[in-house]
Amino acid sequence: MKDVPAAPLDVARPSRFAILLSFGSVYLCWGATYTAMSIGVRLLPAPILAGSRMMAGAFIMLAFCGLRGKRLLYSRPVMVRLGYLGALMLFGGNIGLVWAEKYLASGLAALIVAVVPLYVAVMESLLPHGEQLRPRGVFGLALGLVALSALLWPSFHDALATHGHPIQIVAAIVVLLGALSWSTGSVLFRRLRLAVDPLVAAGWEMLAAGLCNLALATITWQWRQAIWDTQSVGTIAYLILFGSLLGFSCYIWLIHHVPVAKVATYAYVNPAVAVVLGAVVLHEQLQKSEYVGMVAVLCAVALVTSSQMKSGRATAEIEVGPVEREA
Repeated sequence: MKDVPAAPLDVARPSRFAILLSFGSVYLCWGATYTAMSIGVRLLPAPILAGSRMMAGAFIMLAFCGLRGKRLLYSRPVMVRLGYLGALMLFGGNIGLVWAEKYLASGLAALIVAVVPLYVAVMESLLPHGEQLRPRGVFGLALGLVALSALLWPSFHDALATHGHPIQIVAAIVVLLGALSWSTGSVLFRRLRLAVDPLVAAGWEMLAAGLCNLALATITWQWRQAIWDTQSVGTIAYLILFGSLLGFSCYIWLIHHVPVAKVATYAYVNPAVAVVLGAVVLHEQLQKSEYVGMVAVLCAVALVTSSQMKSGRATAEIEVGPVEREA
């Protein structure tokens, strides 16, 4: 999830059709990235799939910003901070998710990732001078714990029944750790308050994450395992064009024209879209307890993102930020 203060609304009010089209792009493009990654990771190792997509997206984003006359280079401290934010959010927060989709249903992975707003809310409440949740948000956090239990129970039950350690449990834990990395980067970005254009920040952060991924692929000798064909290339193309560029551009546009709390609804619409597409395209099926968990986690995220902090700020404001959720 992302984390940048909302910009002032433009004087010229956009048309309802433009707003609906942008919301549809964010909901569908980002929701479908889970399905695309599930397909792509069967052909390409996770760091190659993620790294190729991010490197290409970074160059396109930075080139676009350069052509628009935006400032690309900043002081060394700012560039270093953009680098480690990219490593935290887009590398640490994404590589585990991509790898885990080899072993988890894409819809289930998306639902686990949906805990990011809950992580962020907890971090903010624990940090010095952090924002404290109101009762509705606290109830949402408690409901989120119940939802996670329902989502993860089938995998743990299988492990207990067979006295084994199925890879699904490891994959689920890796996704949770990745979500924690993303959330940490989101909170840090908010507190650093870097005076950098959101698109430029996204470009440099994607570049940092892409370099980390490709370095990991090289160090672990994974290039030989890559299968380059029309399907793998098509998957990367989709992730670049619709995930990183179209989805993110519509998201940034919405941030400047629509209240941030409404834009933050992507946090609980994307997982639902991923579940539907996983069932239709990949023929995935969740167990009964996982469907219960799906409803519960979406309700929990809705409660937390819509609750008002004691300072009067919407919780959603701390979850919306400058970089596309590389899901």
